[in-house]
Amino acid sequence: MTEDAVPASATVNRHTTHAKGREKLLAHAAMLLFAALIAGSFSFGGLAARHLEAGPLTLWRYLMTMVVMGILSFGILRVPFARPRRIWRYALLGGLIAVYMLTMFIALEFTSPVQTGAVFTLMPLISAGFALLFIGQKTRPDVLAALVIAALGAIWVIFRADLNAILSFDIGRGELIFFVGVICHGAYVPLIRKYNHGENPVAFGFWVVVFTIPWLLPTGAVPLATTDFINLPSTVWATIAYLSVITTALTFMLLQYASMRLPAPKVLGYGYLTPTFIILLEGLLGHGWASPAVFLGALVTAAGLVVMGLLKD
Repeated sequence: MTEDAVPASATVNRHTTHAKGREKLLAHAAMLLFAALIAGSFSFGGLAARHLEAGPLTLWRYLMTMVVMGILSFGILRVPFARPRRIWRYALLGGLIAVYMLTMFIALEFTSPVQTGAVFTLMPLISAGFALLFIGQKTRPDVLAALVIAALGAIWVIFRADLNAILSFDIGRGELIFFVGVICHGAYVPLIRKYNHGENPVAFGFWVVVFTIPWLLPTGAVPLATTDFINLPSTVWATIAYLSVITTALTFMLLQYASMRLPAPKVLGYGYLTPTFIILLEGLLGHGWASPAVFLGALVTAAGLVVMGLLKD
C-alpha cells in the first residue's frame, strides 16, 4: 500500500482502518470497473446456461480460472511460490464463493439476468451485518443512508420504472436460490480482510480459486467429463473465456484490492450499479432498451454511490 494507507504496523485495529487519498480513489475506481464486469457475467452467463447446466459450467469456469490465476501469479507477476499456510482459510472462502457462483448459474436457469441483478443488490446491507459480526466494522449512519438511496434507485431500475411491478413483486424459485449465494458472498468480503495475514493478494486469490474447485466437484465433475465440447455453441466457449479471465480472475483482484482499503458496505455498495449495467448490456445484445424513466433511476443510484464514496469511512 502507498503512504496514503494506514501502516500495517499501526497500533489500531487493521480491520477498521482504511486507505486515504489517491489509494482510496483507486479502490473506488476498482469497484466501478468491478460492477461493470460483473454485469456481463449475468447476461453472458444467462446465454451459456441455456446450453450447459450450472454444475459443469461453474466447474469448467474455475478450472480455467485456476490456470489463468496461476500464470498471472507465478509467471507474469513472478510471485514467489509458497505452500499455503492455514489451509482452512482458503477452504472456507472457496466454499463461500462456490455457493455464490453455483447458485447464480442455477438461478439463471429459472429467471432473467435483471431479476438476478435485483437479488444481487441485497448484498451490501448483508455484508454490513457480517462486517460488524466478523471484524467489528460499523457502518456510519450517513453511509447507510447513502446505501439506501442507491438501493431505491437500483430497485427502480430493476423493475423498469414500473410501480405496479414493484408492488406486486413475487419472489420466484430462481431468486430464492440466488439469495443463498448472495448471503455467502456478503460474508466473503469482510472475511477476505480477516483472513489475509499479509499474503500477496494475487497469490492469496490463486489459492482461494484452487480450494473453490473441490466444492464444485460433486455437482460438476461427472457432467463435465461427459460434455460434448465439440458441439457446444460458440457462445458457451466465449462465455467461459469471459467468465474465467474477466469476471473471475480480474474481478477477484479488483475485489481483493478494494476490500483491503474500503469498508465492506462501501465495497459492495457498487453492486447497486450492476443492474443498471445489466440493462444497458441487455439492450446492446438486442433484448430491448430501457425507458428514460429507468435511466432516471440509474442516475439516483449513481448519486447515492457518489455521496457514499465521499463520506468518511
